Amino acid sequence: MRTTKQLLGAVSALALVAMSSAPALAAGTSAGDTITNNVSVSFDVGGVAQNAATASDIFTVDARINVTVASNDTGNVTATPGGTQNVLSFDVTNLSNETVDFDLTASYQGGTGTDANIDEENALFFLDGGDGIYNFGQAGSDDVQVTFLDEMAEDETRTVFVVSTVTSSAVDGETFQIALTADAHQAGATGLGAEIEATSGGNNVNAIDFVLADGTGVGGAEVGNNEGDFAAIGTLEVAGAVVTVAKSSRLISDPVNGTTNPKAIPGATVEYCITVANAAGAATATDVDVTDDLPFDVSYEASFGIFVNGDELCTNGAAGGSFSEGTGPSGEDQVLGDLLDVEAGQTRSLYFRVVID
Repeated sequence: MRTTKQLLGAVSALALVAMSSAPALAAGTSAGDTITNNVSVSFDVGGVAQNAATASDIFTVDARINVTVASNDTGNVTATPGGTQNVLSFDVTNLSNETVDFDLTASYQGGTGTDANIDEENALFFLDGGDGIYNFGQAGSDDVQVTFLDEMAEDETRTVFVVSTVTSSAVDGETFQIALTADAHQAGATGLGAEIEATSGGNNVNAIDFVLADGTGVGGAEVGNNEGDFAAIGTLEVAGAVVTVAKSSRLISDPVNGTTNPKAIPGATVEYCITVANAAGAATATDVDVTDDLPFDVSYEASFGIFVNGDELCTNGAAGGSFSEGTGPSGEDQVLGDLLDVEAGQTRSLYFRVVID
């Protein structure tokens, strides 16, 4: 415990300047410190100096509880439909003149997406290991999972990552505003201490009173000033692939007419064309696998083969893919093929031929 003493009396202008130029931290004098003020009065009796009369006043510095939360993200953060690693970054700063625990909660605050497509109630919190980058679970990472911030010192700032799940129902371009709220609790106990509440009644000069001095953040569980909590918002924006699939067929030849105006009769050759398109501005579709179940009344034409990564007209493809006999859900033959990544505004195709039985 520190003690500050001040002697009342003549103070030079130089001393006043020196006192006013000392740097001030946001927290100020620590709660629990005592401030002692001594006074001395000198006097004479019959021209003879007497012993000075002295007095002292001592009081305990109270706790001014204050906290801020700020988003570290510039603009919206990309989220993936069905993804569980959608990360928002926040700084929590203890502006109190007391060491404080802070409870953490995440809440949905709006956006173009619906609350049903974001699982913020089960969001996970991770304390940054010092590099400002979420890399929990990776080799060399010092990030740790937490449920609250333990024993935050005066003027200390910690970076917290809020990691949430976006459902697979979320579509490209939807936004989700997520608030991180930090709520002040008493430090010193094992685990999260009791929530700090403002001390009512008059000032107790011999004990620490609590004064809640926080401002109003944005959204979250807080409702206004002087509530002991603060919130800030980060925004997730879904970047999903908008994939459409089309399948068409064209007659190549038949046993009677050849390639001149062929008809769909037994023995005719038919070319199937499967196109996979991704909308402009969407996220790239990766690991694109095509599985085509052949009707029972056609036979795969192995002499033509399978072509993949063709254009939207099913031309200019490269030989690839595979034929799998009887592996369909009802025993159908299957044509399988892997396409390259389909970027925004791009179309890739797979095509092959069959003969009508």
